[in-house]
Amino acid sequence: MHLRIVYFLILGVVFVGCKEEKTKTVAPEVIEAVVEKISTSTYEDLEGNPIELSDYKGKRVLLNYWATWCRPCIEEMPDMEKAQTILEQENYAFLFASDQSVKKILAFKEARGFQLDFIKFNGMYAEENVSALPATFIYNEVGEQVLRFDGGLKWDSPEMIEKLRAVK
Repeated sequence: MHLRIVYFLILGVVFVGCKEEKTKTVAPEVIEAVVEKISTSTYEDLEGNPIELSDYKGKRVLLNYWATWCRPCIEEMPDMEKAQTILEQENYAFLFASDQSVKKILAFKEARGFQLDFIKFNGMYAEENVSALPATFIYNEVGEQVLRFDGGLKWDSPEMIEKLRAVK
């Protein structure tokens, strides 16, 4: 009698364990859209368009890593805005990259009224050797990093403007 119970239990487990699992198929265009969203570029503008530093080859680039919660970052922005105006005829692109959401960056831009080119950074600061904010990198016209500045600075001072003009 016990053998019969064991036999039915084993048979029940086999039937329950071997039921066919239905799988859902996903349309190829949905998969492409997901992959495209995952494989984002290092940077993007606030409309979601991909940006790479190589897009600025032929220009000198000032790339500032910042955050909305970073007091020194915010304190140096008016000076950076002035420096940007001073150097507008010097073939410079000023970029302000934050890893925060586009929504937060847009809200910050609207609230503060800065006329700066804010972009979204999709990487990790550690990969860029950034351990504290603000961090600013200067690239020459062929895309080589030639200067680095850590911490908030007086960007519109005559000495800083001369350093930036001297970048070749």
